Amino acid sequence: MVDLTPTSPVAGLLPVSHGTARLSEVTHASILSIAPYDGAEAAVSKALEAAIGARLPAVGRSVEGVKCEVLWTGRGQYFVLGRALPHLDAAVTDQSDAWACVALDGAEAEAVMARLCPLDLRALKEGHVARSLIGHMQAIIIRRANGYELMVFRSMAQTLVHEVARIMRSVAAQSTKEGGVF
Repeated sequence: MVDLTPTSPVAGLLPVSHGTARLSEVTHASILSIAPYDGAEAAVSKALEAAIGARLPAVGRSVEGVKCEVLWTGRGQYFVLGRALPHLDAAVTDQSDAWACVALDGAEAEAVMARLCPLDLRALKEGHVARSLIGHMQAIIIRRANGYELMVFRSMAQTLVHEVARIMRSVAAQSTKEGGVF
C-alpha cells in the first residue's frame, strides 16, 4: 500500500525575505466554507455565535471567534479558519487542502501589494477582507496588524511565491539604506 504524506502547498518555497518585507507560510487547522441556504443567514449566524463565539461578519470583514476566525469571502459565502462546525442550515465544505496561505509583512509590505493588486489597500484596516487579484491570480486578502494574509488556490502556490518575491526584490532595490525611496 502506498503511504501518502501530506505536504504544504508552499513546502520548500518559504520563508523569503527581501528588504524589510517577509513572506512566510500561514497554516490553519482547517478552512471550512459556509454558504447559508436561502433565508437561513440569520439562523446560521446565531448558531455560529452559540458554537464558536462569532457571528457571520459584514461584507469585507472578519470576526474572531473562540480559537477561530470567520471571514466574508463573497456574496453569501464565508470561511471559518481553524475549527470544526456544528450542523448548520448551510452548505459546508472542507477546503483545507484547496488553499495556499501566506503572510506578507514588514515595512515594505504595503508597497509590494500596491504593485501586485489593483485595489487601493491603504483603505483596508486590520480585520478587513477583500477579494481581488494578486498578479493574475484570484485571491482573498486579509489585512493583519503587520501586513497581509494572502490566500490563493493551492495550484497557484508556486506562482504566488514567485510573483510576490519578484516584487519584494524590486521594492527592496528601489529603497535606500535609510529607508527612503528614490
